[in-house]
Amino acid sequence: MTLPQSVSAIVFDCDGLLLDTETCWSRAEAALFADYGFGFGPQQKDLLIGRTLAAACDNIAEYFGRPGMGPQLEAELLPRVEAELAADVQPMPGARSLLELLGDKVPIAVATNSPRAILTAALESSGLAGYFDVSIAADEVERPKPDPQLYLEAFALLNADPMTGVALEDSSTGVAAARAAHTFLITVPSQPGKQLDGDYVTAALNDPALVAWAQGVTHRP
Repeated sequence: MTLPQSVSAIVFDCDGLLLDTETCWSRAEAALFADYGFGFGPQQKDLLIGRTLAAACDNIAEYFGRPGMGPQLEAELLPRVEAELAADVQPMPGARSLLELLGDKVPIAVATNSPRAILTAALESSGLAGYFDVSIAADEVERPKPDPQLYLEAFALLNADPMTGVALEDSSTGVAAARAAHTFLITVPSQPGKQLDGDYVTAALNDPALVAWAQGVTHRP
C-alpha cells in the first residue's frame, strides 16, 4: 500500500521501534529468569514483548508455575530495567534521522506500553525526548495496548483524526492497538523473522522509501 503523503499526525511506539530498549529489557528479563532457574530465549521473549510491565510479569509468573506472583516479579524486574536504561539506550537505525526529517511538518507523539518512569528514562538517555509534541505511557490510561486507547488519546492530544494519521509499531500487541484505532499502520518488526500485519511493512526505519516519505509528507489539518 502507498504511504500517505498528507497526514494529520504521526504516533510512534517506543520500545523496539524508536529505541533499542528491548536489548535493555532482555538483559534484565534474562537475569530475572536466571534467578528462578530458567533460561531465556525467543520463546520466552515472545511472552513479554509489547506488553505492559504488569501483563509481562503475570506471564512470567505463569511460566514459572507461580500464578499470582506477578506483582512481586514486577517489583524485582523494574529496578533492573531502569538501571539498564539509565546506563545506555541507543536509537534504532534511522530513528533520529527520520524524526529530524519530519521536524515541524507534522505533529508527532510517542505512545508506549511502558510506564511513565521507563519512557522518560529511555527518551532522556537516548536524546530523543525533544522530538515529540506529546508522549503518553501505559500507566496514564485505563486500557493500554492492545486496546486502542493509547493511540486514541495521543491523536486527541494532537488534535488529529486517527483515520488520517499514521502509527508506527514493532509488536503484535501494538499492531492490534493501531488497527483498532483505524489509523494507517507502518510496521517494523523488532523480532527477526516475525511476521506482522501492516499497511506498509519494512525491516528498518532507515528504509529508503520511509526516508523519502518523511522528506515529502505534509500536514493534513
